Amino acid sequence: KEFVPVDCTLFTEDMFASELFGHAKGAFTSAVSNKRGLYELADQGSLFFDEIGEMPLGMQAKLLRAIETGSFRRIGETAMRHASVRLICATNRDLKAMVDAGSFRADLYYRINCMQVELPPLRHRRGDIPELVSHFLDHCGFRKSQVTPKALDCLRNYPFPGNVRELRNILERATILAKGDAIDIRHL
Repeated sequence: KEFVPVDCTLFTEDMFASELFGHAKGAFTSAVSNKRGLYELADQGSLFFDEIGEMPLGMQAKLLRAIETGSFRRIGETAMRHASVRLICATNRDLKAMVDAGSFRADLYYRINCMQVELPPLRHRRGDIPELVSHFLDHCGFRKSQVTPKALDCLRNYPFPGNVRELRNILERATILAKGDAIDIRHL
């Protein structure tokens, strides 16, 4: 079924409600047509909240209600709609500390915290680096064979304080500097 990603850092609270639950034509000035929200699009599938710790408190309450009941309303409608979604949430924040500080709803925290998968930083899983290099270079139009063994060793030994995003950016820069040649240490 559908996998629908939601970047919680992109929207104001008002925009977030419209994006998540949709809206009816005429609900507000720029609502020129009916729009299905991301929650509805993910029906029977997965809704991935990236950076859920950035979600505004008011939106957290609306999300909690939708999770608990499976029901929601598009903005500007009175009819309830239903969707069954699997939630996957990601954050680099300590949500428990945010709950204690009052900046994240405790009831939502306990509702979404049924299973945690903690992904260690890249520096603790160096064996993943060759596969990640291959993946990122494929997206840049390169192939794994176009990275010299010395460059790959250099990447394996780098601490990556910026984690996987830093690796991706290093490789993007290296592809530009290599100008079609194999990526070597000088390009990193």
